[in-house]
Amino acid sequence: MLAASTLQSCAGMNKQGGGSLIGGVTGGLIGSQFGKGSGALAMTGIGVLAGALIGGHIGQTMDDYDRRLAQQSSQRALENAPSGNSVGWRNPDNGHYGSVTPTRTFRNEGGQYCREYSQTVVVGGEKQQAYGRACRKPDGQWEIVQ
Repeated sequence: MLAASTLQSCAGMNKQGGGSLIGGVTGGLIGSQFGKGSGALAMTGIGVLAGALIGGHIGQTMDDYDRRLAQQSSQRALENAPSGNSVGWRNPDNGHYGSVTPTRTFRNEGGQYCREYSQTVVVGGEKQQAYGRACRKPDGQWEIVQ
């Protein structure tokens, strides 16, 4: 879940640490889709490790402006874009770019509006994709949820 709130939570980290966190979560989710029983757990662990290594490399090269652009596009996509429509961003200074695509909108048990989404980031020609769920807080900001 390379996403709006994930990027916000990484603001206090260095670029590589943030990328490793995002990549690890993404890799874990992808890995969990393979295998059954303890095999699924093993694949999740492998996915976390691989994702953290790849994400760390990409995060190392994302700058503050990249993260700010990604955060802004995430908020716009989650707030305004119909499901299936992407909101993109591009840093003209370094060519890094990405997009956020809401995929499903619903209300959770607490009545909050929530959206599932996919996010893509391309840094130095390396593409990372993530999937997640965010819910709208009372202040209007979107926050990643479990």
